[in-house]
Amino acid sequence: MAARITELVLDARDPELLARFWCEVLGYVELGRDGDDIEIGPPGAGFGGPQPTIILSRTDTPKSGQLRLHIDVNPTDRDQAEELDRLLAAGARPADVGQTGDETWHVLADPEGNEFCLLRRRVPEI
Repeated sequence: MAARITELVLDARDPELLARFWCEVLGYVELGRDGDDIEIGPPGAGFGGPQPTIILSRTDTPKSGQLRLHIDVNPTDRDQAEELDRLLAAGARPADVGQTGDETWHVLADPEGNEFCLLRRRVPEI
């Protein structure tokens, strides 16, 4: 028997802002709310589907330091350069976590400074 990742929980000072950003990045939709918390996930699948949902959990505590776990994303319908342009237009910004400049990925941050990586390889949509 094994377990499966069904949800990722990300603390957010502004869950609305991060929900809009991550919905744009991942093609997700809002699935529900519990108080100030917002759950987003794949349209038509939701919780328990092949991709994990994300809960943006309201907090007043500011982010401090680099995340110990980060999200990696891959383009599905364009090359890495085009996807980088799209992510930057959506509100991502370049982040420096000590890269050498020789990496095949881009380190970015969401609007609240949470690091994530854009990998090179294109993957099929689920």
